[in-house]
Amino acid sequence: MEIVVNLDVVMAMRKVSSKELAKAIGITEANLSLLKRGKVKGVRFETLAQICRYLDCQPGDLLAFKPDDA
Repeated sequence: MEIVVNLDVVMAMRKVSSKELAKAIGITEANLSLLKRGKVKGVRFETLAQICRYLDCQPGDLLAFKPDDA
């Protein structure tokens, strides 16, 4: 099982750059890049809420579950 991060897709749809989003939510561009690539072990709900608020989306727009058999 795997959690797929679609943050880059949502950012592209909203025409928001990594630099802009990182500044708006108060994290480094490097940490945002790791999150976009799914290279983190977790994300704080507060950070997720800030991303959703800024991008006007739901957590389910950013994260998807991919079962092992898919």
